[in-house]
Amino acid sequence: MPASLSLLNPGFDLTLRPMRYPRFYEMYRAAIKNTWTVEEIDFQIDLGHLRQRMTAADRHLIERLVAFFATGDSIVSNNLVISLYRHINAPEARMYLSRQLFEEALHIQFYLTLLDNYVPDPDRRAQAFAAIESIPSIRRKAEFCQRWTDAVFSLESTTNDADKRRFLLNLTCFASCIEGLFFFGAFAYVYFLRSRGLLPGLAAGTNWVFRDESAHMAFAFEVINTVRRESPQLFDNEWASQVYAMIDEAVECEAVFADDVLSGGVIGLTRAEMRQYLEYVADQRLAMLGLQPRYHARNPLPFMELQDVQELTNFFERRVSAYQVAVQGEVAFDQAF
Repeated sequence: MPASLSLLNPGFDLTLRPMRYPRFYEMYRAAIKNTWTVEEIDFQIDLGHLRQRMTAADRHLIERLVAFFATGDSIVSNNLVISLYRHINAPEARMYLSRQLFEEALHIQFYLTLLDNYVPDPDRRAQAFAAIESIPSIRRKAEFCQRWTDAVFSLESTTNDADKRRFLLNLTCFASCIEGLFFFGAFAYVYFLRSRGLLPGLAAGTNWVFRDESAHMAFAFEVINTVRRESPQLFDNEWASQVYAMIDEAVECEAVFADDVLSGGVIGLTRAEMRQYLEYVADQRLAMLGLQPRYHARNPLPFMELQDVQELTNFFERRVSAYQVAVQGEVAFDQAF
């Protein structure tokens, strides 16, 4: 492919014909077909569980979880605008990013609704909304995220290999560490509670979010693989070393959060199990990047093995939390105009 047509070359291509990256358009169409709203989720049973069936340690877990959720997707949304939409130069890819931005806003609405329902005390709710400042384990994760955002904030365009590598590291961080590790760790707590028969409303909404985040990761890794085909020189030993260091730090950040979340002594889930699960997920993300595993960890959480099968293998065929909205009209990718 000529250099002028590379995905990360400077500029702002506005022409969908001829379509250079039809896979991104297919991802956009798939996302449109799977639409949900927060209003579909019923939290009434959850409120009874919070009052009657959960221990103080369980409630601490929930409050920490929704406090992280309250800011996590806002950080992702900001990076979409600051970095991804700005530097991925293909209109069909930007169509997908526009849809992803909508989905991130939907997730933020979901988490806002969780906070309003689960944390009725206004002082505790205010602490949750101010988690980046008030809760050290969440502040550490936010600082990690913001450092990688800041690394590309001043990047006007990807004019050389150094600039493109800065962008790739940002994208790798958000795909592998934030959406792919921080959120997957959070999902594990939700599905642990579901395995105990608790909080079906939270689990139902998380099914939607899990599916969306899996698609967001798939898009990000498709971008990375496309750049790898077009500019293989960017993926050298220095890049690999930086990615390993990034993954190591992300695992440590999330392990500290696990220590906080489970500090009350949650029955049925240990810090060691969560640490091993995070290392298992980290190895999966490294494999998706074409790198060797770091931890050689096995999944210690059987309820997450079931979740992976339900949500990742068949999430476009499921009818309960992944119904499809009809999209009319077909697009022929080989037409020039």
